[in-house]
Amino acid sequence: MEQHPLTDFFDQKVQKTTGKNNRTIYKMNNETGEGIITQYIILPGIQFFYNDFHMSNGQNQNKLPHADVLELNHCREGRFECRFANGTYQYIGSGDLAINLLSNQTVSTSFPLSHYHGISITIDLQKADSVIRKIDEMTGGLDIDLFSIANGFCKNGTCAVIRNQNKINHIFSELYCTKPYMHASYLKVKVLELLLYLGTEKIQNTQVKVPYFAHTQVKKVKEIQKYMVSNLRQHYTLEQLSEQFDIPLTSMKACFKGVFGCSIYAYIKSYRMQAATVLLQNSDCSITEIAMKMGYDNPSKFSEVFKKEYEMTPSEFRKKYIKA
Repeated sequence: MEQHPLTDFFDQKVQKTTGKNNRTIYKMNNETGEGIITQYIILPGIQFFYNDFHMSNGQNQNKLPHADVLELNHCREGRFECRFANGTYQYIGSGDLAINLLSNQTVSTSFPLSHYHGISITIDLQKADSVIRKIDEMTGGLDIDLFSIANGFCKNGTCAVIRNQNKINHIFSELYCTKPYMHASYLKVKVLELLLYLGTEKIQNTQVKVPYFAHTQVKKVKEIQKYMVSNLRQHYTLEQLSEQFDIPLTSMKACFKGVFGCSIYAYIKSYRMQAATVLLQNSDCSITEIAMKMGYDNPSKFSEVFKKEYEMTPSEFRKKYIKA
């Protein structure tokens, strides 16, 4: 039976441009922003994608399952949300490498922080295995077993994540800064290097199982986030939020961190400081007035927190970034 192409999940409105060196660019726009995916055919059965999004809705509405395809997703910056047909959600954040088989149907993808930069690699196990074997015959000692990698990381159809692994971060750091004229050959070498490393027993033992969150939990923590940012003057205790939104305290804390990548307290503190930078640059409000808008009755405390976040005081920030 003919297999669906791995890009069949793109909305029909996505702009597609085919270029040199087996490169295809997909551009998408919606009311939440824009995104660009740059695709390269590395080897038969192996595709490579640069993902750059400044949007919250990823426009992925019908990604079809591919049981014999391994997918590697590395997040350089931002946060990625994937909702499956069974109603569960999964997240990866900065520095994460997620490894899974495309056996579950994806309903939608989105970006909780409204931006995402990363790399995806899809491997058709049947097609790529024969190619890898031919390369091994020519070079000798390549010793890459794609099925062993898939079984090592994705037992029982689960998704595994490797966090902050120095060797993997080093491999991907070089992929992010590759010059365009080198893509045709260099990406092949680096992908083979990555697969060699993922085939080692040591790295397979470092995997972390990623928690899945129920739709009801995700919906409630997103409502909590919108509620908090709608009035930055107001302060809330975790217990108040838990009771108001009818979600257990432990579940609320775990799910919020899963969705937004940090605790509720850390998120709202950082959000207040980001909102303050906008007012410092684009308003005539005094620093005392801005402090009060951000929920700080004490301007000195506001300045202290702001300096920890941006390594300069609010007044120094205003002088440096004020519009002419």
